[in-house]
Amino acid sequence: MRLADKRILLGVSGGIAAYKSAELVRRLKDQGAEVRVVMTRSAKEFITPLTLQAVSGHPVAYSLLDPSAEAGMGHIELAKWADLVLIAPASANLMARMAAGMADELLTTLCLATPAPIALAPAMNQQMYLNGATQANLKTLASRGILLWGPDAGSQACGDVGPGRMLDPLELVDRCCQQLAAEPLLAGVKLLLTAGPTREALDPVRYISNHSSGKMGYAIARAAREAGAEVTLVSGPVTLATPAGVTRIDVESAEQMHQAVMSRVDECDLFIGCAAVADYRPEQVASQKIKKSGDNDQMVVKLVKNPDIIAAVGALSDKPFTVGFAAETVDVEQYALDKLQRKRLDMIAANDVSREGQGFNADDNALTVFWQGGQAPLPLADKLTLARHLIALIARHYRH
Repeated sequence: MRLADKRILLGVSGGIAAYKSAELVRRLKDQGAEVRVVMTRSAKEFITPLTLQAVSGHPVAYSLLDPSAEAGMGHIELAKWADLVLIAPASANLMARMAAGMADELLTTLCLATPAPIALAPAMNQQMYLNGATQANLKTLASRGILLWGPDAGSQACGDVGPGRMLDPLELVDRCCQQLAAEPLLAGVKLLLTAGPTREALDPVRYISNHSSGKMGYAIARAAREAGAEVTLVSGPVTLATPAGVTRIDVESAEQMHQAVMSRVDECDLFIGCAAVADYRPEQVASQKIKKSGDNDQMVVKLVKNPDIIAAVGALSDKPFTVGFAAETVDVEQYALDKLQRKRLDMIAANDVSREGQGFNADDNALTVFWQGGQAPLPLADKLTLARHLIALIARHYRH
């Protein structure tokens, strides 16, 4: 009984997949969970509260302004009660209201009031799922840390075929078990992580840098913290907020990042080098702004190599478990495997930054992770979802 003593608040929104909710409640209880159900107004058109009350063993809540509910377990108490809020099915309408931060009925109010993780199992017509508004809402919700489980693809009740089917109840139960595992994946692990670009000064005004936004590294920091790690983030200059519970150290140049890492690496168990560190820096930095001079249309700047941070960590005699990144535009696998061997890494995550819509500055990304004797593709997803999958993969190899 993998969910023994776990409290799951199941939200049911309006959609034909609501008929699966009764089976979902039963399967959750089979694993030892205590389940309480909250329905939207439209959900009652597809399945009765009495049905869900019978399988859950508790009255079903659906009215925000129900005096009897407020006298017992009101919406704030119910929100605090849950270890996990699972909304299955999650309709396009419900997700749009959640993305807007609305509290217009009991379920949306609970989502704003709960400190528990929230997971959505989308279910809708395939064209509704693919609509730009729905996709934008999904990205907004994912960026706030809401878990998106599914949807699956296949034939739908309306006769269409495509993405939008709610995940099978057994699959959702398995996701709940993973989410509520008694021991977080990286509990007690000290993680040192680099993220963002570096800036290499030419003069007090100008610098050499790259297109890294830091989004992937910050998503990894958040996912690792969720997994129980003690996270120290060495960050180049970005405009992102520090993830909750993460210790952040700001640096500008590659040399500063190298110093920050090497002064702390002996204290960490796991090192992830996600920063896009400049390979070279100007040999000399002008003390004053460099001015145009006469008719000279050219300026020569001599560059020297920066310290290789990930190689320096990999070369340590007592190195931590070390994960690198390879952002490439051609021959991604070849360059990644070469870097894995040459820099003595335990794993490397490679991505093709030449592909439109992923990589630098994008909200989405896709990775292929390599290690000695194996590899795993992580398909295109928003960066937080991708980071969670990457952390789970790293944790499995780190622990074994």
